[in-house]
Amino acid sequence: MDIALKLAKEFNIRKKQVEDTISLIDEGNTIPFIARYRKEVTGGLSDELLRDLDESLTYLRNLESRKEEVIRLIDEQEKLTDELEKEILSAEKLQRVEDLYRPFKQKRRTRATKAKEKGLELLADTMLKQEIEVGNIEEIAKEYIDEEKEVNSAQEAIDGAKDIIAEIISDNADFRKYIRGVWYNKSVISSALSKEDKNSVYEMYYEYNEEVKKIANHRILAINRGEKEGILKINLITPDDIILDYLKRNTITNENSIFKSAIIESIEDSYKRLISPSIEREIRSRLTERAEEEAIKVFAKNTKPLLMIPPVSGVRVMAIDPSFRTGCKIAVLDETGKLLDYTTIYPNEPQNRVEESKKIMKDIIQKYDINIIPIGNGTASRETEAIVSSMLNEIEKKVYYTIVSEAGASVYSASKLGTEEYPDIDVSIRGAISIGRRLQDPLAELVKIDPKSIGVGQYQHDLNQSKLSHSLKSVVEDCVNTVGVDLNTASPSLLNYVAGLSPSVSKNIVKYREEIGKFKNRKEIKKVKRLGGKTFEQCAGFLRISEGDNPLDNTSVHPESYDITMKLINRLGYSKQDIKSGKLKDIKSKIIENGSIEELAEELEVGVPTLKDIAKEIEKPGRDPREDMPKPVFRSDVLKMEDLKPEMILSGTVRNVVDFGAFIDIGVKQDGLVHISQLSDKYVKNPMDIVSVGDSVKVKVIDVDLEKGRVSLTMKGI
Repeated sequence: MDIALKLAKEFNIRKKQVEDTISLIDEGNTIPFIARYRKEVTGGLSDELLRDLDESLTYLRNLESRKEEVIRLIDEQEKLTDELEKEILSAEKLQRVEDLYRPFKQKRRTRATKAKEKGLELLADTMLKQEIEVGNIEEIAKEYIDEEKEVNSAQEAIDGAKDIIAEIISDNADFRKYIRGVWYNKSVISSALSKEDKNSVYEMYYEYNEEVKKIANHRILAINRGEKEGILKINLITPDDIILDYLKRNTITNENSIFKSAIIESIEDSYKRLISPSIEREIRSRLTERAEEEAIKVFAKNTKPLLMIPPVSGVRVMAIDPSFRTGCKIAVLDETGKLLDYTTIYPNEPQNRVEESKKIMKDIIQKYDINIIPIGNGTASRETEAIVSSMLNEIEKKVYYTIVSEAGASVYSASKLGTEEYPDIDVSIRGAISIGRRLQDPLAELVKIDPKSIGVGQYQHDLNQSKLSHSLKSVVEDCVNTVGVDLNTASPSLLNYVAGLSPSVSKNIVKYREEIGKFKNRKEIKKVKRLGGKTFEQCAGFLRISEGDNPLDNTSVHPESYDITMKLINRLGYSKQDIKSGKLKDIKSKIIENGSIEELAEELEVGVPTLKDIAKEIEKPGRDPREDMPKPVFRSDVLKMEDLKPEMILSGTVRNVVDFGAFIDIGVKQDGLVHISQLSDKYVKNPMDIVSVGDSVKVKVIDVDLEKGRVSLTMKGI
């Protein structure tokens, strides 16, 4: 198989691009490094496409490896034919390879293997040839009676031969391929109530039927969960008549054979006992895999904008982790995220110490000159929000609050990392610290938490945890490397996601920083223990030094391009110091004045994509790409569910995007749902084409169900 050609067709790119990209991957380069600093080689492939290509490359290489192994295993049995080898080598899917290997696979003791041990394989072969048209099947079977082998009658011999035939039919790769296709295209998945469900979460699936090929991914995951909880019973309604007819047509070669009826019985037994359960598992597995892959993509796409929410820098915060019985934990942080103070207030049930809580918050605001109050969105969030809003109306200083997702904060609080960062602080206070820091720098704080605990997907706990973790780690890695990391302030958790850096090297960087002092330039990191030349190449461009020896160290220009950058700057009449002063903000127009960018790239002996990236970086060194992302919504007042009325237009923040729509925080207790049909006046295939997590949107209230706590919203006609 020409892997490069296959990948080129799959991703609709040139074969040369694929070959060059594979070479880069095989040389040990990381995806962020390839995407950012090898654009000339890859033709500018994005990090997302590169990751997909890398995944497909791994699959195809594993496929080729499995083919070689299967051919070897069959050859060892001396059963490999030229035709079979050709079929295996031409297989494009692992499933096909396994189907072809199935007849030769070492099996546990089955009815067929027991029959073979009794010497009935020859009888089965005779029956399958269907050459005998005259005589009696029982008379032929009598020859195989052997008390030593426990074949005591002609009927036992026939039954054993039928078991062998049933397994031969079941192991036929072409039969399985056909049946799998028919089942997928013509079967109906059915769900029914298995036991009483008080919560009625699965109500729509109590009597539910849908074509297998049409069922939506989120419904697959829903019925799977219902089945796992024992509430739903799932069944596949299959086109058995079509399949049995196909098997008979392709197995019976002589209508006049005396073995015809026995073979038909073998076919029916094979289908019911062997093929049907196996294919059902395959179809269910295929549906689940498809649904999980989509859910993981949804999770990854939701996680990226959440991580890329702009930091709210230069503010002092009073972060609140709300609760009822155990009280609301407060953490006061300065502009750098340093903990200044902490306490606990009890404004909610059962204590209801509202006025006392207000006074404590007012004193903190005055003492520490607080600007923003981030409130966690968990238990008692809206009740706490109402009290905070009321308190803010009683003071002169203009202070705002905002709701911050606290998903995973409790995980961080009790984690080893949380204990290392705040060994003397109570675990409950660490949650409030995390909420405050998420506002000040979401990316730096969220990397401390297992990505799947961030909670912006659907059915994440039901998914393949290994695949989910791998996908989310890639998303975090891409975000961290897109933004860049301050080498002199970054935690080991953040450094660990920088291209090329391992956990041990990340810790060594921090250790070096603590012992020697701040890094003055990028070259200095080569002195860090276990940070070699290849690691430096991979990570250097993603590390920033804001007040160092070289202003280029505060950009994403890679050290390998420093000489070219200086040639460019000098060519245009500038000096290195002009980078810091901001004199290069018009560098693009200056380049145009000096001729085309292609001519300049040729003169400087550099690729056009790299030259464009250099110009973009030096015109605004230290720029944070998160500046372009939607900013958090700050509030000073609060709404109740009872305040909502149809046609009311509100501002909100997208908290989660799923297959069937988006959940919007509009400042009431429950996030409202904009169904996929209400996202746009145009047809929407995927909600993510319209909104992303963190987006600020205008919505209109359609309906409010106070009893169920549901709010229906629309984005149409606003």
